[in-house]
Amino acid sequence: WAASCRVGRQWRDWRPWDEGQRRRAPQDSSACEWRLTNKPLTMTNKTLIISAPGKVILHGEHAVVHGKVALAVSLNLKTYLRIQPGSDEQVRLYLPNIDTHLSWKTTNLQFLLTAIDADVQNPKAASKELVEQLRQYAGISEGYADAMSLSILCFLYLYGAISSSNSQLPSVDIVVWSELPIGAGLGSSAAYCVCLAAALLTASGAITCPALQGKDIARWNDDELELINKWAFQGEKVIHGNPSGVDNAVGTWGGMLRYHAGKIDPLPRIPNLRILLTNTKVLRSTKILVAGVKDKLNKLPSIMKPVLDSIDAISCECERILNAIASGGDVNEQYTILEELIDINQHHLNVIGVGHSSLDRLCQVTAAYGLHSKLTGAGGGGCGLTLLRPDTSPSVVDASKRALKDLGYDCWETNIGGSGVSLRSPSSLQKDIFHILCDGKTADEEF
Repeated sequence: WAASCRVGRQWRDWRPWDEGQRRRAPQDSSACEWRLTNKPLTMTNKTLIISAPGKVILHGEHAVVHGKVALAVSLNLKTYLRIQPGSDEQVRLYLPNIDTHLSWKTTNLQFLLTAIDADVQNPKAASKELVEQLRQYAGISEGYADAMSLSILCFLYLYGAISSSNSQLPSVDIVVWSELPIGAGLGSSAAYCVCLAAALLTASGAITCPALQGKDIARWNDDELELINKWAFQGEKVIHGNPSGVDNAVGTWGGMLRYHAGKIDPLPRIPNLRILLTNTKVLRSTKILVAGVKDKLNKLPSIMKPVLDSIDAISCECERILNAIASGGDVNEQYTILEELIDINQHHLNVIGVGHSSLDRLCQVTAAYGLHSKLTGAGGGGCGLTLLRPDTSPSVVDASKRALKDLGYDCWETNIGGSGVSLRSPSSLQKDIFHILCDGKTADEEF
């Protein structure tokens, strides 16, 4: 097939590629995707494609609220963003996952320059008054909590605050699409914020545009990543009010992070692990589950404190084992310990009251195939992860996935521990993702 992508008012056609690359988008030689004009590339005439990963909690759920260690790790299910300059003084935002397509005239957004007092190098939180002003401007109802409303408010704040550094509002077209299910505790909102922050900071010239130079992906330097992370955190505050900062940090830095008593530390030399990620699709309230654990702790401190201490020890032991694997230790022995830690932690999580029958079924189904699973995140339904050894056969993986899907669950085979926010070349994208970002069509619509 030959793909077309609209860039400004122009259409660019790509030639079909070799049969062996059918699932990939076409090669492109420019540093940051498509050339828009015959002028030399500058920050105002580039189209950028950016991705950021989701996250899972490997160990430490709920215990982290009570001062214990948690391990958060990047998930190889990503959010993708394409930003390109507009040519008609419009700002367009398209979010295919939630069927949202919005546009504003830049002249009608000029109030952002005076309403938002921002220093692009020193991000600060949006005030309640500003969020209320943005809500009224966007025509969002009071008491909003839906994904569309939160996404719009976050975008308007980050767009206005970051653009204010240049004292002008650029005309841009932005498409954001995610492989991450929304509201499943997998960091979808943080990945959205990280992608927006990276795109807007790069487009405004506040940070450099990494040179791809023939590579599939490129990343910003540490100082620039830190600025991306800080702005993404401000976006998360618009969405969640008082987030921990873990999700946006994982989306920015990737790999694994150790979270303890409000301090976030990246962990070096963490191996990539294969997992099955399963969404039971059972809705739950994180707030109610957290309150339930606190209530048990207050009523039964002599019983609950040792359980939380044991979860803390599991997190620390898991960190040690992962370092041993990365250092070339006995893989079979280390994976056996990882499996034991998963089983013990899942029992602990049931003890503190955050299990659910849907998660019990997940554990039972995967155990029938010799696999080990636990909930990840808030519990009470939601998602679970299943560890796959390096030598787990494809037939076992396929059979497990079929059995889980027969229960009505969604299931993905993926990796954890990969890189964080990245600039991507078109050739790095799956064909369907390329079409979604370039044509504004979902995979189902296109294929």
